Amino acid sequence: MVPAVVVSVVVTESADNCRPPPLRFAACGGKLAGMSSAQSGGGVAGGDGFLQRFAVAFEYPVHFTREAFEPANSVLVEALDRLKESRRHRAFVFLDSGLAAAQPDLAGRIREYFHEHAARLELVGPPEPVPGGEAAKNGWNVVRDVMSGAGNLHLCRQSFILAVGGGSVLDMVGFAASIVHRGLRLVRLPSTTLSQGDGGVGVKNGMDEHGVKNFVGTFAPPFAVVNDLALLRTLAQKDWVAGIAEAFKVAIIKDAEFFEFLCASAGRLAARDEEAMERLVRRTAELHLEHIRIGGDPFEFGSARPLDFGHWSAHRLESMSGYALGHGQAVAVGIALDSYCAMRRKLITAAELERILSGLLAAGLPVWDEFLARRDAAGRLEVLRGLEDFREHLGGTLTVTLPQGIGGKVEVHEMDAGAVEAGVEYLKKRSG
Repeated sequence: MVPAVVVSVVVTESADNCRPPPLRFAACGGKLAGMSSAQSGGGVAGGDGFLQRFAVAFEYPVHFTREAFEPANSVLVEALDRLKESRRHRAFVFLDSGLAAAQPDLAGRIREYFHEHAARLELVGPPEPVPGGEAAKNGWNVVRDVMSGAGNLHLCRQSFILAVGGGSVLDMVGFAASIVHRGLRLVRLPSTTLSQGDGGVGVKNGMDEHGVKNFVGTFAPPFAVVNDLALLRTLAQKDWVAGIAEAFKVAIIKDAEFFEFLCASAGRLAARDEEAMERLVRRTAELHLEHIRIGGDPFEFGSARPLDFGHWSAHRLESMSGYALGHGQAVAVGIALDSYCAMRRKLITAAELERILSGLLAAGLPVWDEFLARRDAAGRLEVLRGLEDFREHLGGTLTVTLPQGIGGKVEVHEMDAGAVEAGVEYLKKRSG
């Protein structure tokens, strides 16, 4: 077991720690004029009222460990009991069915862990299997099952839901937990390279609906995250390399040194070198947490979402393929396409583009998929519809993050269809 590393993230909606009095406003000529509550308001045509303002801090630890369900490993019990509330904590575990099949003793180890820590923990029922994979996120079935289970067991707002599995399971179980009693305590145990470095440490939950990825969901920070590196060992190769794509994503726009590590270590990563993968997961998670903590928009009220670099086309490709194309693979293709467009805009050089494509390919990731070239009845590339989906998801204004050199980024508000067309042809040839 490696020592647990705890990363505490405090998310606040305002840097202003003072507590100003409520602001009174009056509508004047169609504009709101602010004035303190101590000032006389006076009746004004158009009405008046109070502007409510407060800041809320969020904090959750992200642990890195191995064999989290070994009774001698105290990371999980300490994570649940971190507030020292002097009570026995009730918990219900939802287990990714794919992970359960790959590690058939896992449910038993979970039960044994709770038995050994019975003085502080109560497992309210046997671990409940739920289907994983992106296709399982399409619809309300799993979300309803989680809500029904929580209700049948009379979980309260201080009870815990443990989600053990890949990103889709974390998304669905987390979404359900966030709307039962307006929020149960969620502890995530991500089981894929993708979720341990990216979505599993963030503040979002969701499911696919209305033909759109993550159309329904909430922003709900977890109570804690426990990244158990031992859970990665039974991943299929496709899922092992998927998280490498998200690492390239964040490195290209935020950390040139990390990008160099990824390119230099691509072969080791593809060959399932655990030491290299551990470094990748930790740094990817750290950069993700840093963005949430200091990026200024943790709940994405604005339209700029740098962590979605490469995702406008990736989400569309996943949907077009019926989710036969994995998220990590789709993101790799999306990164390649947006990097080509960045090169066309002279934001990166041709040499930098080649380094990105070579790194992705050496890590076992694609830079091309046949769905990129599919056209609609009018002859237009179908993937371009992803820009409209992305614009709507962002809040009405299209904002696409592109690399500006390696380790930097720029936000653009339009994507040239001709450049995308050229990129599709270029990547088809580059992939061989």
